[in-house]
Amino acid sequence: MIETGGSGRLWLLSGPGSSYALHLTERDELLHLHWGRRIGLGDAEALAAEPPCAQRQFGPAQTPRAEFPVEGAAGALPAALAVRPRHPGGAEWCFEEYEIAAPAEGTGQELRLHFHDSHHHLDLTLHYRMRRGSDVVERWTTATYVAGGPGGRLELPRADAACWTLPLRDDWRMSRLHGRWGAESQLVRAPLPPGDQLLGGGAGSAGQRHLPWFALDAGDAGEEHGEVWTAALAWSGPWRIALSRLPDGLVRATGGAGGEGAAPVELEPGASCTSPVFAGLWTDGGFGAASRAWHAHQLDHVVPGAWRLRPVACYGGARGTRGGGAQGGTPAGPAQEAMDAMDDAVDPVDATDTADGEGAYDPYDSPRRGVLDQAELARRAAGMGVELYVVDDGPPGARLGDRAAPGDADPAAGDSPDGLKPLSDEVHALGMSFGVRIAPETVSPDSDLVRIRPEWVVRPADGGAGQGGRLLLDLARADVRDHLAAAIGALLHSAPVDHLVWDLDGHPAEADREEERSPAAGGGRGARTAGLYALIDRVRAEHPGLTVESCASGTRVDLGMLARTDRLGTSDNTDPLDRLTVQHGFGQLHPARVMATLVTGGPAPGLNHRRSSLRFRFVSAMAGALGIGADLLELGPEERAEAASWIALHRQVRPVVQFGELYRLRPPGSGGLTAVQYVRGPETAVLAWLPAQGFGAPVPPLRLRGLDRDACYRDVTTGVVQRGAVLAERGLRTTLSGDLDAAVFHLRRV
Repeated sequence: MIETGGSGRLWLLSGPGSSYALHLTERDELLHLHWGRRIGLGDAEALAAEPPCAQRQFGPAQTPRAEFPVEGAAGALPAALAVRPRHPGGAEWCFEEYEIAAPAEGTGQELRLHFHDSHHHLDLTLHYRMRRGSDVVERWTTATYVAGGPGGRLELPRADAACWTLPLRDDWRMSRLHGRWGAESQLVRAPLPPGDQLLGGGAGSAGQRHLPWFALDAGDAGEEHGEVWTAALAWSGPWRIALSRLPDGLVRATGGAGGEGAAPVELEPGASCTSPVFAGLWTDGGFGAASRAWHAHQLDHVVPGAWRLRPVACYGGARGTRGGGAQGGTPAGPAQEAMDAMDDAVDPVDATDTADGEGAYDPYDSPRRGVLDQAELARRAAGMGVELYVVDDGPPGARLGDRAAPGDADPAAGDSPDGLKPLSDEVHALGMSFGVRIAPETVSPDSDLVRIRPEWVVRPADGGAGQGGRLLLDLARADVRDHLAAAIGALLHSAPVDHLVWDLDGHPAEADREEERSPAAGGGRGARTAGLYALIDRVRAEHPGLTVESCASGTRVDLGMLARTDRLGTSDNTDPLDRLTVQHGFGQLHPARVMATLVTGGPAPGLNHRRSSLRFRFVSAMAGALGIGADLLELGPEERAEAASWIALHRQVRPVVQFGELYRLRPPGSGGLTAVQYVRGPETAVLAWLPAQGFGAPVPPLRLRGLDRDACYRDVTTGVVQRGAVLAERGLRTTLSGDLDAAVFHLRRV
């Protein structure tokens, strides 16, 4: 709900539990008033009527609460907008008008505030959107260089999406998610020191090093109590979030596309640029309440087709692992070995990396197996309860060997003699959906496409090949997007395909570094990322009903990619114990419904050499959208039967896990019991893991949350009935013991 007061110069945006207020002074200064617990319009008008804080004669001045600070304004640092060349008289911003619109039926309301800078001939629109039933405030900006000015280019070194101003508190603590390859989404909480803190950076993609998200609290919030302010940037390319704790105690956070030191946005007369969305949320109920609010918002308003349960997937025809089958697969063939050698020479640290961590072997390169094995693999998968069977693009796609790459696909070539249709028909006859993995953004340097269209390639600064021997195609170019859309369309029309795995077959940090060197980028910062979004949107529009998942080595984990895909690859690391920490961090912002979780073979050389039972692997992976990456031809009848029983249990609790409210009962990392709980209506599911039991210490019960204390709950498996108050106070006894033990409990209210 958006209300207007103060003679049309005050706006109050309210959700079910929070409010966001801003006020335009008589001098056309837009000031922030409130972000926190829900207030009324009269309360906001009272805040606007308060006199400004008295300025000190000596010492630092009080910082004006500018809603969107611009460079050059008094006390406005850090600036969210900067303009070059600067007019000698500075900026002269005037308010023009506001409008409140409903972008689509039932989606909520959008407030647009229009300003004009007559000195720089620049229009600026500040957008605010409130979705129905959500406390998330979505903000972004549009800047337009008005035609008819002095001419020449206008540069915007900073053109952020929003500036968030937090209320005064005695202290502040920041939570963030950082990591590296194989150890993504690591949660860190630490005091916010005075001064500036920068997240992201020039080569920081949305995922591995930092996720474009932060949470702030006064240092006293817990999992289920306390005020928490969080914000997340919907952008998959280079990004920057700057948090500033100013001398007078005020805290601000600005953010947008482009890392630190990125080239400025360049605008010709008449041109515009629009920032990504920077969404913010206030909750009172601790970090758990913040996560649950974010999850509900994404399922209701961001994720396409979120009401559909994510199917159990089997990646039967995935690419072979590098380094001799890191996920328990067969030895790689000669083409794969050549690629491995090239990759190892480029980056020995990542020599054991799989491109996505999801494959057991390469059906096209393996000396022992070929395409004919797919039918048997599909039959075994169907017999285990798998619902989606995914193969590599292969014929009639483009991954035919180490001298080819996805960008080489010829959309006019049509089907190969066999093609994918027979396999697709077989998979559908078995009652499963059919999926194909593609990697359309990269190309081999030794390929026909590079020789014919060298201008389509974004080469590294040294002029050589990229990570893994691949080059990036310039998605900022419309002709490149046309070519790829046609190639993908030819693949999708060659056989009935229900699902695409969109793989980034290259080093993600390299993609970020080349973002600013796109020959076609022109004045558009992040043009390659915008081109990626446009291509995915086009493919989905041209192929209704197609689902897409993003697989990018734990990068592109953000609201921007989530708005156009159904599932996010969280990490190449599928070690089930490591994944508990990765999943703990991922769940701070994103729901289980979109989290790729995999059961693969083990152990995994280059990671931990850890062996674990199918039980532990499955219960770890059941915390999200379950996928099978293990080699089904290597599993014996007993293992397949056990896997089938776990898949059946997953399908039983899946609606609760994927659509329920998350409660983090015990976080991972201490070496003892860790558990999560999901509640959906009368049902609750508890997933518990015991990494190690020391000195025979008893495993404590799990005190459940979100239950009706006056009701009774029956264990669906055992039939045992327990009272809600007992489960909340005494707790649920797990019977876990030893090392790497795990269990699932499914309770239903009587």
